Amino acid sequence: MEQFQLAQRVRAFRKLKGYTQDELAQRLGVSIAVLGSIERGTRKADPKILNKITEALGIGMDELLPGVSDTERK
Repeated sequence: MEQFQLAQRVRAFRKLKGYTQDELAQRLGVSIAVLGSIERGTRKADPKILNKITEALGIGMDELLPGVSDTERK
């Protein structure tokens, strides 16, 4: 999955769940700058952060990364 598509999905799910960037960043244990960079697609989210994002938003990895195989996610 392209980084820009992932960025759009992170932002869309965050808004859908009603979190501000500040709230989600706190739940993830990262700065707002880091989350903002991920949402803009200027920073690649490592698997650890992706797992934290799915847990914080209550979604599955398959929802965040549809059509991506397990090997591509690692």
